[in-house]
Amino acid sequence: MAGLPTQMAEIARRLRSESKDTDSVLRAISRAAVDAIPGAEFASITLVTKQAQVESPILIGDLARESDRLQAELREGPCIRAAIDSDTICIDDVSVPDPRWPRYSAEATKLGIGSILCFCLWVEGDNFGALNLISTKTDAFDDDSRSIGSLFAAHAAIAFSAVRETEQIRAALTNRDIIGQAKGMLMERYSLSADEAFRLLARLSQDTNTKLVDVALQVVEAGPGE
Repeated sequence: MAGLPTQMAEIARRLRSESKDTDSVLRAISRAAVDAIPGAEFASITLVTKQAQVESPILIGDLARESDRLQAELREGPCIRAAIDSDTICIDDVSVPDPRWPRYSAEATKLGIGSILCFCLWVEGDNFGALNLISTKTDAFDDDSRSIGSLFAAHAAIAFSAVRETEQIRAALTNRDIIGQAKGMLMERYSLSADEAFRLLARLSQDTNTKLVDVALQVVEAGPGE
């Protein structure tokens, strides 16, 4: 623990330098977690969407892939619970039946999973995310694992939020440019004012139940016309 501040600073630097988009930040988080947290051999990110879909966009190691696949199929498991309950869950011995996920315990043991440590990574509206660490050994995660993991998850969540915010700003600027182009084309084609062109786009969006930016993109892609 003595070198923890230096280690966390290095991890934060790596996350900033490697995290260009959502996928890259999630992958950087998972890889760094395996390196930083005592006992971790494999890692994954579990997402639970507002449609109750369970997804695993990032998997570090085959055992992490099988664990997340199993939880998605059974609709139960510690990774899902950690995400939804915004909690940290540590299972010292997966083979011991747990009433919260009885089917997962039995099947995970067959896969060779010994212990699991899960941290809630973020809660965004109705979407949830968890960072999951897996070991083939029982009792692999000690107090240091939990302490370092909690600090790591906090840093990781901040890095993830920063990247998501940047992506949203970039998308908003791109959408604004596309809508502006479409307005200009409609103004020239039909001799409309800027306000009239925007109202036309909005009406098309409403009538076709299509996002405004998608309608604008169709106008841009169609070209100036006759």
